[in-house]
Amino acid sequence: MKKTKRDIERNEQVYQLSTLVAGAFSLQEVLDRLAEAAVKIVGAKACSIRLLDEETNDLKMRSTYGLSEAYRNKGAVTKDDEVIKAAFAGEAVVIDDMRDDDRIQYKEATLSEGLVSQLTVAMQFRNRPIGVLRLYSPRARGFKEDDATVARAVASQCAVAITNAKLYGEAIAGQRMAEQMRLAGLIQRRMIPEKAPHIEGLDIAARYIPCFDVGGDFYDFLPISEGRLVVTIADVIGKGVPAAIMMSWFRGAVQAYTEGFRGVLKDGGPVEGDLNSGLKSAIRTKNAIENFNKMACIECREGEFITLFYATIDAAEKTITYCNCGHEPTVLISDGQAQDLSRGGLVLGVDPQAKYEIETVQLRDGDCLLFYTDGLVDAMDFGNEVWGRERMLEAAKRFTDCPADHVVRNILAYRRRFVGLARQIDDTSVIAVKVGAPRKSEECRECQLSGSTAFPAEDARG
Repeated sequence: MKKTKRDIERNEQVYQLSTLVAGAFSLQEVLDRLAEAAVKIVGAKACSIRLLDEETNDLKMRSTYGLSEAYRNKGAVTKDDEVIKAAFAGEAVVIDDMRDDDRIQYKEATLSEGLVSQLTVAMQFRNRPIGVLRLYSPRARGFKEDDATVARAVASQCAVAITNAKLYGEAIAGQRMAEQMRLAGLIQRRMIPEKAPHIEGLDIAARYIPCFDVGGDFYDFLPISEGRLVVTIADVIGKGVPAAIMMSWFRGAVQAYTEGFRGVLKDGGPVEGDLNSGLKSAIRTKNAIENFNKMACIECREGEFITLFYATIDAAEKTITYCNCGHEPTVLISDGQAQDLSRGGLVLGVDPQAKYEIETVQLRDGDCLLFYTDGLVDAMDFGNEVWGRERMLEAAKRFTDCPADHVVRNILAYRRRFVGLARQIDDTSVIAVKVGAPRKSEECRECQLSGSTAFPAEDARG
């Protein structure tokens, strides 16, 4: 059968329509082009495209061609409409004269627009309806059988093009979000100290390895007077942006509160017979923790809380006064023996009336304090075996005579050897504080020689 000029034009227009499927267009641009193309291919007067909103059960008008603003806004159409039901069931629904058809919901608007006949087909993607394509004619019986066939083909192309445009839009939005998260991560990492402070009588090193762009770990060093340093390490329970926002707020609160006491902490000497300026340090620590907890109880929502280890180290007196608020206990390694500093109380943000214990511990030259978050010990290999605290302590004890930086580097190196390339699901923070001058040992010479490879490249601060 010889094709007419009209047939050739239609085929060309359908082909041009298919280019929208693979094009990098926005959803609205695709919808507008589809509505115009559908009118030209079928030879109709006007077209409307409605997309299904599963939440509201409505078909939202998303694009039209040849229709007035008044008609576009005439009213809601739901998927319970008889014509829509039939179209979603697979029919090409033709209404020859809308003026006297009971299925027409908005007859006055239709008459005002000069529309007489209507052709409705569903747009489906993978057998799932996503909307309807409607064509209008100013004449009764304005659509023939072959128009319905062409309309189905157009609707099929429309469904693919619309789905592709949605996915493209989601991809673009995802890229933007990823870039925003990357920038947020950079900002958050600026909150982690770039390097440990220099305090006479102490050797300090730290590393922070984020699991995602943003997270809930943080640590900080707050010098408060000559030879005295507040060390805080905390973990906001949660992941991603909410945990990062909570972390930023809490870090600011800790800094502000400690800064407020800086002048007080410079006063008066030690109380005779008592460690670390006696009861003063313990009382200040207790007050600080109780205030942090009350603030956290106000800010934390259900299921949110903060673990915190808060310590004041006095390099001259060689003491640590601390409170452990549900955090991983800091480990004091002395002469090869490990002691948990676990005195404290409940996590922050749960009970505003919670009580906390404070402890002061005497330190000696050569002691090593190891502060860390649970991400360090909870790391798993591909067999889901946890690296664990015992392996961490074993690695730490091998290098406690080394400088603090070597302690941290080698603990992380041993962990990396264990977990391999298995993806981790939690941030890692670790701080080592050595008391007195490091004593170089055979192990230290070994880690110096392997220093270039002992700590694999990771995103770390410290």
